[in-house]
Amino acid sequence: MSIADSISRFADYYRRHGFVATIGRGGLAFKRILFSGRMVVFYCDLSVLVELPVNISNPRTVERITSYRELSEPDLRDMTSFWNPKLAHRNIRERFAKGASLWLIRSEGKLAGYGWTLQGETIEPYFFPLAPDDVHLFDFHVFPQYRGREMNPMLVTYILHDMALNRRGRAFIEAGEWNQAQLASLRKTPFRYLGPAWSFSLFGRTFVSWVEAQSGGAAQKGPEQNARALTAVKPPH
Repeated sequence: MSIADSISRFADYYRRHGFVATIGRGGLAFKRILFSGRMVVFYCDLSVLVELPVNISNPRTVERITSYRELSEPDLRDMTSFWNPKLAHRNIRERFAKGASLWLIRSEGKLAGYGWTLQGETIEPYFFPLAPDDVHLFDFHVFPQYRGREMNPMLVTYILHDMALNRRGRAFIEAGEWNQAQLASLRKTPFRYLGPAWSFSLFGRTFVSWVEAQSGGAAQKGPEQNARALTAVKPPH
């Protein structure tokens, strides 16, 4: 995201939510920037996913959207009003243009959260190339009033089982090392720990370093298990 876009987003957020909320959001954004390259990567082998699918039924439902025109005005408004609507609409259009799917989870008919998937590639440079049948899950969000109700792990698990019906590849997702809430949420899904990785881009190239997890951290696996997991997905050296 460009500096101009970032400034525009914060200005719009300030106008909508006020000074105190903007200061809090700014601190969170700074923390994300500081640790933006330090991520914890998870994977799921779709070909051996044998767990029973998550039970999604009223009052909760999940819907898959594959084009911008399928989105209703209320859903678009909920998804774009939190930040700069103009930038949000542009990002949504760009993702659909690249073949991404948007998954919506509802509670009693109201939009509670959403997440994106893209097969065979990623929107931005990733830690390793994806195979044609692999799927990347990214940018999951649950609205504040629905947090604490297991919406995110429910949606992620539903998507994995849906993907497993038609694909034999792997699914990947990552969360910031600082984002303990998201890491805890992913531990409640079929995703398995792969490893912490650090990356940065320079002159159009992305450099990746896989780092050893600290004891007591998000992984909760020993070095031997970590090594086997890394070998399983063959990240580039």
